[in-house]
Amino acid sequence: MVKTAAGWLLGLMLAAAGAIVCINLVSSSVASPQQPVKEYLQALQKGEGEEALGLLRAKVPSANAAMLDGTALQTAASKMSDVKVGNPEARGSNRMAVPVEYTLDGNRLHTEFLMERTGTQWLFFTKWAFVPTTLPTIDVTVVNASEATLNGVPVNMPNGRNTFAVFFPGKYEASLNGTYFEAPPASALVSSRDGGQAPLNLQTRSTKAMNEAVAGKVREFLDTCAAQATEQQRLQPDCPFYHVSNARVVDGTIKWAITEYPKITIEPFGGKWVVAPLNGKATLTAREIDLFTGYGKDLSVEHDFSFTTQLDISGDTVTVTPLLTF
Repeated sequence: MVKTAAGWLLGLMLAAAGAIVCINLVSSSVASPQQPVKEYLQALQKGEGEEALGLLRAKVPSANAAMLDGTALQTAASKMSDVKVGNPEARGSNRMAVPVEYTLDGNRLHTEFLMERTGTQWLFFTKWAFVPTTLPTIDVTVVNASEATLNGVPVNMPNGRNTFAVFFPGKYEASLNGTYFEAPPASALVSSRDGGQAPLNLQTRSTKAMNEAVAGKVREFLDTCAAQATEQQRLQPDCPFYHVSNARVVDGTIKWAITEYPKITIEPFGGKWVVAPLNGKATLTAREIDLFTGYGKDLSVEHDFSFTTQLDISGDTVTVTPLLTF
């Protein structure tokens, strides 16, 4: 009987010890303030915005929601590595702060998540959840464009600007990669609910394809103008270039040629794109007769010229209209 009682007692003690160990394990995992933080970070890295939003208990501000799910969200968290969730720190009787250190795009950063008790589960364990908050936002602007790319996702940019709601922590990179216009990437690292990020300003510029398209049309215009001036035997054609002489030029000897084509620079101005004034050189060769002496001589003279143009872009069509003054 004594041996039997001792066996039962030993069994009860082992069961109690096992229960205590189980309670401690559950308390340090499921019931710990760190657990919701770990689940939230995992949801970000999976691009699961709905789950992340529910865990964070965050309100979505009045802003574009394109960054809150899928590829855009997964991209934002993809640069985060070496994540270390620290020990909770008391912030009053019912709140704890969970510090998280991580490397984001090569920068060592720190984010503190504020948690609060929301009840108990299984009668014994404290239930923790994020203190409700509002998601931060980032502002993106782009010069003379109505669209851009943010974290690999095409986004609309009405009047060249837009505001996006974002999760944190994360990296958000904007760029413009069009056929005729582009903008180098600009990025922001968002590490807290306060955001506080400077706007992502995309400095749009013309692409090589755009410059070549305009240059081709300018060359075509100048070559045609020089050919027509030669055909019409005119010293002062309806072109950016001309020649003034007191001598008599022998008919049939006038020949115009473009010897230096303008360099193309396209700039934003007044919400449009304009071509900077075009400067080049044209050479005239001819045979002229001095009106006083009657002697003839060969003429070869190079003239500088300058003119402006109007640039119009409609879809994939680029139109360059020379603006000449006489």
